[in-house]
Amino acid sequence: MLKQKIQKILNDQVNKEYYSSNLYLSMASWAENKGLEGVANWLYAQVEEERMHMLKFLKFINERGGKAIVPAIKQPPMEFKDVYNLFDEVLKHEEYITASINEIVAECFKEKDFSTHNWVQFFVTEQIEEESSVRQIIDKLNLLGKEKNNLYLFDKDIMSLRTTGATTNQ
Repeated sequence: MLKQKIQKILNDQVNKEYYSSNLYLSMASWAENKGLEGVANWLYAQVEEERMHMLKFLKFINERGGKAIVPAIKQPPMEFKDVYNLFDEVLKHEEYITASINEIVAECFKEKDFSTHNWVQFFVTEQIEEESSVRQIIDKLNLLGKEKNNLYLFDKDIMSLRTTGATTNQ
């Protein structure tokens, strides 16, 4: 049985993962409308990955005798200045999620819930990969500069930069 503090922090993470999925969905739609098909496809893949994370948290809570809560979520932004700004926002959001996962780890230690601590290590590793992947994309964008015509090849090749744990299952 999950302790109440652990159940609460895990349910909070369900909400954050659900929001992440919708945020990336909004970003993907924006990119698609700007003719950035590759960026949109990269983000659509992120949508599914974040949805999978949400489901993992939800199922874990229930499997451990807790009560998972399907949250209402706030509307994500729908407009972005440009693709550079978009990926800066992706990185900021991934750093926020990393901090949240770290809070779960800290709470697990505090509550001596080593089973949950062990389970959440997947997400610790996942966040290292997520941040690295986005930083790699930002580095590539910075190499291109701000010339719009430089984005064509980047947009065609972005899926080859997808090195996150999207295919990793736990």
